[in-house]
Amino acid sequence: MSAAEMQLVLPDIPRTFTAIAEWLACLLCIFEIKRKISGWKLAGISFAALIIQAAFLEVTESLEGVWWMLCMATAVGMMYGFIYFCCESNAKDAGYYCMRAFVVAEFAASLEWQIDCFFYFSVGWTAEWLRVFWLVVIYATVYVLIWWMFHKYATPEEALQVTDKELFSYVIIGMAVFLISNVGFVPWNTPFGSRYMTEVFNARTLIDLGGVAILYAYHVQRMDLRVRRELEGVQNILHNQYVQYKQSQEAMDIINYKYHDLKHHIIALRAEENSQKRNAYLDKMEEEISNYEAQNKTGNHVLDTVLTSKKLYCMRNDISMTCVVDGTLFDFMDVMDICSVFGNALDNAIECEKKIPEKEKRLIHVSAFSQKNFLIIRFENYCEDSLEFQTGLPVTTKDNESFHGYGLKSIRYTVRKYGGEVDVDTDDNWFVLKILIPMKE
Repeated sequence: MSAAEMQLVLPDIPRTFTAIAEWLACLLCIFEIKRKISGWKLAGISFAALIIQAAFLEVTESLEGVWWMLCMATAVGMMYGFIYFCCESNAKDAGYYCMRAFVVAEFAASLEWQIDCFFYFSVGWTAEWLRVFWLVVIYATVYVLIWWMFHKYATPEEALQVTDKELFSYVIIGMAVFLISNVGFVPWNTPFGSRYMTEVFNARTLIDLGGVAILYAYHVQRMDLRVRRELEGVQNILHNQYVQYKQSQEAMDIINYKYHDLKHHIIALRAEENSQKRNAYLDKMEEEISNYEAQNKTGNHVLDTVLTSKKLYCMRNDISMTCVVDGTLFDFMDVMDICSVFGNALDNAIECEKKIPEKEKRLIHVSAFSQKNFLIIRFENYCEDSLEFQTGLPVTTKDNESFHGYGLKSIRYTVRKYGGEVDVDTDDNWFVLKILIPMKE
């Protein structure tokens, strides 16, 4: 075929090549997400997905017009099913990844076939092994670059939590790129048709490349905004816990004043001759003394304040809270960090206990001790809920996941500042939060 003839007619991308491109793009997304299956099972399902995708595209090769559009929509649906079946991902996250995979596959297939046709028709390199060579080299180059670009922002242990608006935007971008890149293939005597197929191929490849760039920029911006929002949430929690500590300190001062005023109450009690009034006075004194006894003397005034305020709150809500804490071990920690760890952990435990109808089951135990140059902190509370874990932390049970679940993230963020780690587990109806922090000698 001459160069002039090539300008008019170029063969379309082989459907098998398109299937391989779509399959590889799906695999990139699958290995970026936490998977449901792995090993030989994943390999078998992946191989079956490739065979099904290739067979479907080959069988529907002759379809045109509306039927071709329906065929492409079905192929995208098969890509979505492949990703969703293999990964621990919700429907919206899977759709988000699927749209990226589709646009990347369109670009890889278009670029590979354009280079293949150039060397086949213009240069005359017609050996079959060269066609396989270009397929391997171009696909490997494209997908390695795509992996490098997106892997920097991958969060395999955390769901993307894509919103309806974000998914809609991603789909609109992907569909616009696909339609514009293929508009040149309409008949040449229509407003958007073209006589020169090489220019159509150039346009399709460049538009697909632009689509990949747009989706990448959108994803980077989305992930940056997510990190910023989470950091702001953690910082707000840190600040709120510190404010609670300051308020608790003021309340503790009031309790201390009341305790020292008891001697004046005793004088008044001795002067009271009415036994009924005297008993009422004694009951009131007993209540005030029990409140004062709720104070924890740990050896750290910050911990004393936080634990006492939480214990007083537990008493008002019929929750039994016990503490065995060596506060002297926390001298190396910042005041706000102590408030964040204990405040958030106890707030979560108290919230859980308040849901339990049987008051005798509302139990919280806190302990802190050192072992082999490690500070070990344990928060244990009775829990009857069945929890689902993600990234090592329980998934929030509140309706709006986007604005909740920062408590444990804040604890983990604070603990990791000191080189420590957080472990969460459930054992025989007990929720256990264990914190391990190395202590400097």
